[in-house]
Amino acid sequence: MVSRLLKQTARVIVTCGLAVSNAMAQDKVVIGHFGNPTPMQLAAANREFAAATGWEIEWREFASAAEVVAAMAAGDVHIAELGSVPFTIAASRGAGLQLFMIAQIIGDAESLIVRDGVGIDTIEALEGKRLAVPFGSTAHFSLMGTLYTAGLTERDVVLVDLSPDRIETAWRDETIDAAFVWQPVQSRLLATGRVLVGAGRSAEWGYLTFDGWVVDSAFAARNTAKLAAFVKVMDDANSAYLEDPGAWTADSAPVRAIAEKTGIAPDRIPEVLKGYTFLPVAKQTGPAWFGGSIKRVITYTTGFLTAAGIIEGVGADYEKYVNTELTQAAME
Repeated sequence: MVSRLLKQTARVIVTCGLAVSNAMAQDKVVIGHFGNPTPMQLAAANREFAAATGWEIEWREFASAAEVVAAMAAGDVHIAELGSVPFTIAASRGAGLQLFMIAQIIGDAESLIVRDGVGIDTIEALEGKRLAVPFGSTAHFSLMGTLYTAGLTERDVVLVDLSPDRIETAWRDETIDAAFVWQPVQSRLLATGRVLVGAGRSAEWGYLTFDGWVVDSAFAARNTAKLAAFVKVMDDANSAYLEDPGAWTADSAPVRAIAEKTGIAPDRIPEVLKGYTFLPVAKQTGPAWFGGSIKRVITYTTGFLTAAGIIEGVGADYEKYVNTELTQAAME
C-alpha cells in the first residue's frame, strides 16, 4: 500500500514540467508556502519581499507538497517552499525546478503526536496502531526512520496517507492513534495529544530533513537579480530572529504579527521556532551545506525512495537542480 500511494504522489510530480507561461506578467508573482510560523511570515506581512523585488506578490498557502508541485506544473506558482523528500522525487523525475535556498532544517517543528489515552509511551508501542502521515513528505521520511530505529517497519503498523487537514479530521473522529505532521495542524493535535518523538530526534538517527525554496528554472533565468533580492530579505528576516531568539516571546511584536498572519496561537510560536534551525545564507553557500550536506540528504533520501519502489535514483547530475548562484549573488 505504501508503494502504491507513494507512486501516486510521484506521478503528480512526474507531470511537472514547471513551465511558467510566457504570457504571464513577470511582475505578478505567486509564492507558495506551508503556513509555518517562521520569520519569513513577518517579512511577508510587512511587504518587505515586494519592496525589494518590485513584484506584486500573492502568497498562497498549501497543505501538501503534491499540491505545491501540481500548482507549479500548471504555471500558477513561480516560487515555493518544498520539503527535501518531495524535492528529491521531483528532481529524480526531471522536473524543471531548482532548489536555491534552505528555508529551515526541520527539527521538532514536525513531530509524531500520539493521542492521549491510547497507551503509546514508546516507539515500540506503535506496533499495530493506526498512524497518519502525508505520504512522500518529509514527515513520512522522519516517521519511517523512527520506526526503523525501533526495529519496526511499515508492516508492523497501519499507515494511513492523509493530508494535514484530513489528519485533523481523522484525529477529531478518533480514527487514528498518532500522526507525524507539521504546523499548524501539529499545534491543534497537541490539545489532546503529546509529542512522542520529533524530527530533530530522527535527524540524529540519520534521517535529516529540510524545507527548501524552489523556483521554476525558466523563471529563475529571467529573474536572477530579483530572486537574489528575495534571498536577501529572507536572510535578513532569519537573522533578526537569530540575533536574539529569546526576545521573540508570545507578547512580542514579531510573534504577534506572525500569529495574525498564520492563525497560530502566539503562545505556541516561540516553541515552534525553536523546533527549526535557520541557516544564514553565508553558511548555506559554504562547503558544509550546498557543497556537502544537501548532497548527502538527497543521497539517503534517494535510498529511501528507491527502496520503496518510487524512484530509480537521482543521477550524478543532480547538481542541475540546485542553483547556488542566487544565494551567492545575495551575499555580494
